[in-house]
Amino acid sequence: MEIWINPACSKCRSALSLLDAEGADYTVRYYLEEPPTADELDAVLKRLGLEPWDIARLGEAAAGELGLASWARDAAHRPQWLEALAAHPALIQRPIITADDGTTVVGRSEEAVRSVLP
Repeated sequence: MEIWINPACSKCRSALSLLDAEGADYTVRYYLEEPPTADELDAVLKRLGLEPWDIARLGEAAAGELGLASWARDAAHRPQWLEALAAHPALIQRPIITADDGTTVVGRSEEAVRSVLP
């Protein structure tokens, strides 16, 4: 499995600790250093069953600078959202975990992280 993390994030560190405690085999992607492309985000969002605005961190400075809170949340504006998240990865909710079977979660709770364990 792969986990997208920001090492400064307490939810990310908690998820890693749980995966380690369970002996999970995973790869870490430091998504601030290696941002996902718009296509990668699109694929992850499809697996999550979410839209880009559902995983956007609107409290981040970049969100305010872009005026994200006022952007339309519809299919016509979806590409704009994807490009913004790819260009400003700090706006992406974390951690995101993709299991080998394709199961994908935003691992902000212990239950969510456990749901991707074999």
